[in-house]
Amino acid sequence: MSHTSHVRLLPWKGPEGKRAYLVTDGTASPLSLLADEVENQQVESAAVVVELARPMVQAASGLTVDELRWITRRLVESLTDVLNIAESRARRVPPYDE
Repeated sequence: MSHTSHVRLLPWKGPEGKRAYLVTDGTASPLSLLADEVENQQVESAAVVVELARPMVQAASGLTVDELRWITRRLVESLTDVLNIAESRARRVPPYDE
């Protein structure tokens, strides 16, 4: 009897800063549950960053170039996390039935 394996992109980097993957049979495991929790925290953090940044990036905010760069870095980090989560979850969504 063959088992279907599932490859999951994890929400953290592996050795040498490369993408990390988990190969499973599709059932919940301690590592996959940890990855779910990390993903949830990353999405929540991204939402907070966006809400805090929104008023700061208005034209009349009076922020310095360095402050705007700092905000931009936080937004890019958050967007990168959310895009990785979207990619990981898209790989796990079953295709439509024909």
